[in-house]
Amino acid sequence: MELSLLFKSVLDSDYAPIVLCSLDHEIVYMNPSAVERYKKRGGSALIGSSLLDCHNEESNEKIRQVVEWFRASAENNRVYTFYNEKENKDVYMVALRDDDGVLIGYYEKHEYRDRDNGEFYQMK
Repeated sequence: MELSLLFKSVLDSDYAPIVLCSLDHEIVYMNPSAVERYKKRGGSALIGSSLLDCHNEESNEKIRQVVEWFRASAENNRVYTFYNEKENKDVYMVALRDDDGVLIGYYEKHEYRDRDNGEFYQMK
């Protein structure tokens, strides 16, 4: 099986929104959760547009600073950017690198803090 298909399946099955961006800040992929979350802003129509068009200038400057920090060292890979109290989640920017450690893009990662109260191995 093709590895890229497996990776896409991992992203598509995640409940958290995932938006992948190029180093030019172009939105190149949104998983189904991201498409749903950002549907009022255009949903999948945002693919191919600039992430910077979705933020104010202050946020854009922070995004640019983080990308430059990612570029500065292959050790610089994750930045805590926001806590969303309403959804009880942390938000991070994460570097995407090729096999040689060269920066090729970035994405936003949402980590929810609420404990899953479902039963273990419940399969319904």
